Amino acid sequence: MTGLARSASLALLGTTLAFVFAGCGRSVASPRFKRGACPSRLTSLPVFAKAQCGQLIVPENRQKPNGKTISISAAILPSITQPPRHAPIFYITGGPGGDAMGDTEFIAPTINQDRDLIVLAQRGTLDATPALLCPEIDAFNAKAVGLCQQCSMTMHVAATKACHDRLISEGVDLTAYNTLENINDFLDLRKALKISKYSVYGQSYGTYVALTLMRLHPEDLESVTIDSVSPPGVVSLGWIWSNVAEGFDNLFDACAAQPDCAAKYGDVRSKFTSQVQQLEAKPVTVTSHYAPDGPPVKVVLDGGALVNWLVAGGAATFKAAPSAIQELVNDNPVQIAAARAAIANPATPSTQAYGLTFGVFCSEWIPFEPQSEILAKGLIAFPTYPPSVLSQAPQLPFQTEDCGVWKVPKATDSIRDVTTSSIPTLVLVGTFDAKTSPKWSKYAAKTLPNSTLVIIPGIGHFVTPQSPCAQRIVKAFLENPTTPPDTSCVAGLSPGAFN
Repeated sequence: MTGLARSASLALLGTTLAFVFAGCGRSVASPRFKRGACPSRLTSLPVFAKAQCGQLIVPENRQKPNGKTISISAAILPSITQPPRHAPIFYITGGPGGDAMGDTEFIAPTINQDRDLIVLAQRGTLDATPALLCPEIDAFNAKAVGLCQQCSMTMHVAATKACHDRLISEGVDLTAYNTLENINDFLDLRKALKISKYSVYGQSYGTYVALTLMRLHPEDLESVTIDSVSPPGVVSLGWIWSNVAEGFDNLFDACAAQPDCAAKYGDVRSKFTSQVQQLEAKPVTVTSHYAPDGPPVKVVLDGGALVNWLVAGGAATFKAAPSAIQELVNDNPVQIAAARAAIANPATPSTQAYGLTFGVFCSEWIPFEPQSEILAKGLIAFPTYPPSVLSQAPQLPFQTEDCGVWKVPKATDSIRDVTTSSIPTLVLVGTFDAKTSPKWSKYAAKTLPNSTLVIIPGIGHFVTPQSPCAQRIVKAFLENPTTPPDTSCVAGLSPGAFN
């Protein structure tokens, strides 16, 4: 048994003796971790074969010490090398409101080679109690593929309000689901497991949490890896447009740089821009399917839908983007329509925990930027796009209106403070990432003097699972964080060929 496993087992045993219930209830004197089964939906995954799981029990709102408690699933995945050679590493997922446990199979083989990996689901998410999912919003999203974006605002906000009202009626304190409470959950789990030194790996919103953790609680942090960075000092709906522009430009430039792609598809950037303009002026309605044997799905393609399709894309979307855009030009948008129809597939239910999503957005992002800045920043990034497209942040439409019905207070101004830290840090980003593009990673790295910035060509959001080169760099960095890792593999990389 490893040192961490022994410590964790003792902590679990002590908790089992001292804590007599596993669910939510009244607060106890201190946070507890109780041994329990791993989430059943994940036990078939090989990475969970030897995992120790349980529930972290913490106050829902630490400002109300006699209030309710909540429980959050956690898993300890033992180091592949036994005994572990290094202190454990915590994984912090994105979202906000993402599925940390579900991410584990993609990230574990890279970061727990020589150390135990600890995964906390995050409060309010799928593997927590309460789980602040919003089937009302998921049902709206399935219908929205058949609506123009601007037509859907009233229904969008109504779905958000319905979820809000239901959660309030169930006794949920929505003001308690935010980044600072999230960080305190990680610190309480660390304390419960009696962990001294540790490292952190955060991706997307998890980088926002990690950077805030570095600023507020740098003690005992040996290293930090941030993948697809959302810096607290600049993250906002308006500034997302600058990420979109950089990601799109890198994608279109990559096609132009490949003779075969350029010869076959011509000026893809101009074609895409023209289609955004045309579809926003006159949306197109098509019928598609989310599966070969699935029912027909009505899909409305307007300028906003087109932009959102490419922003949301992964490796397969990027590789096929020039051909998909050409299909659209030829009035046969098969690939784009199918991607939009997939949102309506009941076989792939959403795992998004909107209670945490809105808890963060509505207290930490929206209050710090006038709504007018979304359009203003959009016009800077895309001066020829229609204002109706640019007035809504990609993938995050109507957030200001949503926050008007979510009703949580503005966070303290310090939540936006820039992190300046000498903790060894590895910063990863892909050139095709239109959500958290390289410029945000460069911005974060400027105030991290012991950081190494790695930009992987042709990769989108969440770099490490997609890039063997990034995986090698992460492993080298974690092996010896005080020495800059060998990044020479990046020099031989280029975006792959397009379809």
